[in-house]
Amino acid sequence: MRLYLAQHGDAAPVEVNPERPLSELGREDLRRLAKFVGGSGIRVQRVFHSGKLRARQTAELLATQIASAEAIEAAVGLNPNDPVEPMSDWISDWSEDTLLVGHLPLMGRLVAYLVSGAGDRQVAAFQPGSLVCLERDTGGCWAVAWMLRPELFGG
Repeated sequence: MRLYLAQHGDAAPVEVNPERPLSELGREDLRRLAKFVGGSGIRVQRVFHSGKLRARQTAELLATQIASAEAIEAAVGLNPNDPVEPMSDWISDWSEDTLLVGHLPLMGRLVAYLVSGAGDRQVAAFQPGSLVCLERDTGGCWAVAWMLRPELFGG
């Protein structure tokens, strides 16, 4: 099974819009990322996002290339300061490739927790619009397969 974890794309400052939608830079970064991962044959059966506007928009842009619109839904536990253990427990029962779209520091802590068992270690250097792919082996252990950041696509 593969688990994809994305940090939402670059968002408008709270002073400009309190809902913090994706900025034009964030949208463009995600369009390039989505085109690349979609062209690589990556497909997911489910897409969960935090429910915050910038995470939902990120999920929608990525899903255009790797999932169906019906696969997208908001989920509890993906907000910036949520604890990682409940999400880790929920993920442990999954068998389908899935994309999670959330925020820092949660996404970084979740990757670290799944890979090392300790959420306080930095395992992946997220930037807005980054995507990490984790693979779970038959023993249930997770490993980082790869990571993509906007700078790789001219962002």
